[in-house]
Amino acid sequence: MKIDEIIQKMNQENFNSLIILKPENIAYVTGFKPSSISVLILKEEPLLLSSKLDLEEAHQKSHLPVEEFKSLDKLKKTLKESHPGKMGVEHSMTVGIYQKFCGDFQVELTDLIEQFRAIKSTDEVKKIKGAIRIAENSFENLDFSVTEDNLAAQLEYNMRSAGSPSPSFETIVASGSRSSLPHATTTSRKVESPVMIDWGALYQNYASDITRTIIHSEEEEEIFSIVLEAQKKAIETIKPGVKASYIDKVARNVIGEYGYGDNFIHSTGHGVGLEVHEKPSLSVRSDEKLRKGMVVTVEPGIYLEGKFGVRIEDMVLIKNRAKVLTSHPRKIIA
Repeated sequence: MKIDEIIQKMNQENFNSLIILKPENIAYVTGFKPSSISVLILKEEPLLLSSKLDLEEAHQKSHLPVEEFKSLDKLKKTLKESHPGKMGVEHSMTVGIYQKFCGDFQVELTDLIEQFRAIKSTDEVKKIKGAIRIAENSFENLDFSVTEDNLAAQLEYNMRSAGSPSPSFETIVASGSRSSLPHATTTSRKVESPVMIDWGALYQNYASDITRTIIHSEEEEEIFSIVLEAQKKAIETIKPGVKASYIDKVARNVIGEYGYGDNFIHSTGHGVGLEVHEKPSLSVRSDEKLRKGMVVTVEPGIYLEGKFGVRIEDMVLIKNRAKVLTSHPRKIIA
């Protein structure tokens, strides 16, 4: 069982307890994703403390015992009596909460849960595929003769209608010269060419993340072909044991050979699961090695300031080699 493996890893790292507040990490361990403050205490007998707002649903969905959360002070007092010593806390914990525990425990930051989350189970992969299916189906029959705001709204309406409780992140629709902005917010401007669309859905708490750039001119076609070549070579290089930074290098080298190295201004990809950005990072600074069961994006891009940009993003499952999970056509010509 997942919890047994986590407790075993805690023991190996000499943690007497592990305090989890991040909703995605709580969902990973318990099966319940809280909407308000909850604290998961991992020890010999794990316990989820839930606020009254979530208590009924927590009892229904959590795989672990649930009690009502009272206060951090009461929690600290209980743990001080029962589990003194080394306490693991998440990197995402606020400074205020971190300081509450520092005086009474040997507090150490750990990404132990995130390490487990990086390797997806068969069930998790099914949920990610469900999120991909919703996102890809929602791209059909869109009306492009509208504003960027409206196009994004169409996509998000389609995804919600298909079962996604919300987009997995804020939908990006950037057209014309604005497509050179990798994380552009939508505007009330009419959609122009090219149009870069980055969108994703949720399915049973798991995310998808896809980007397509719809091109029109010969210049856009030329840049598109370079980005596509970089993406294909990066995907071909993916296999267990390869450094994540090497995948980034492969994509970056292709783009650099065509003289656009300075126009590739973000990492090549990232893990996707309960969050749309999680381990591993396919970046030049990453020291991680790829492992079977990881799900990552591969999304090189070229951005010509003031003119236009092109990004192509697909999701990949790492098996003995890369298995592309997304199936929507990469090349779409207006």
